[in-house]
Amino acid sequence: MSMMQTGDSDIRIALHTKRLRRAKAQPDTLVIDELGLAHAKSRIDIAVINGCIHGYEIKSSKDTLDRLNTQIDIYRQTLQKLTIVAAPKHIAGIMTNTPEWCGVMAAEQGPRGGIRFNVLRNAVANPEIDPVMMAHLLWRDEVIELLDQAGYASKDLRRPRKQLYEMLCEAMTLREITASIRSFMAQRQAWRDRPAHA
Repeated sequence: MSMMQTGDSDIRIALHTKRLRRAKAQPDTLVIDELGLAHAKSRIDIAVINGCIHGYEIKSSKDTLDRLNTQIDIYRQTLQKLTIVAAPKHIAGIMTNTPEWCGVMAAEQGPRGGIRFNVLRNAVANPEIDPVMMAHLLWRDEVIELLDQAGYASKDLRRPRKQLYEMLCEAMTLREITASIRSFMAQRQAWRDRPAHA
C-alpha cells in the first residue's frame, strides 16, 4: 500500500492535539491559527503566544518550498522563535535553507495513518528580530493606548503609524511588548468568535 500524502490540515490537527496540547492548557498562553504578520504581508500557520511569540510553519507533502525564503524574511523580523513542521521529503531542503535558530520537525505518517513528530532541530531565540516589525502585531489604537499609558502627549499620538511603532519600541522592552501583544490578542479572541481547532 502506498503512503498517503499528508495535507496541511492533517499535520495542523495532529500538531494541535499532540504537540500543543500542554501550551493550550496554560491560562496565559494563546494559540492562534493563521496569524497575519507585517500587516498581512504573510501569515504563520500557528502562533503560540506567551512570554515569547513562537510560530509554526507547516509544509505538507502537497506543498512546495517555493515561498519559503520570502516567508523566512518576514518571520525573522517578526517572530521570536520559529519551527518548521514538514513532510520528510522537504527536510533536507529546509535544513539547508533556514537559519540555525530555526527549529525543524519532521511530520511522518505512521502505518495506521497517524502523524508522528520527530524534532530534528530545536528552535532557539531568533537573534535577528526587529522589535518594530514585531510591534506591528498590535493595531494602531492598541499602540496609542500603550503610549498614552506611558505618558506620551496626545499630539504625539496623532503621528503616522510607523512612528508610533518606533515610539513604542523606545518606551517598552521586547518582553513588555510581547506581554502587551498577548493581552490585546486575548481580548480580540474574546470577540473574534472564530472556531478554534480542537
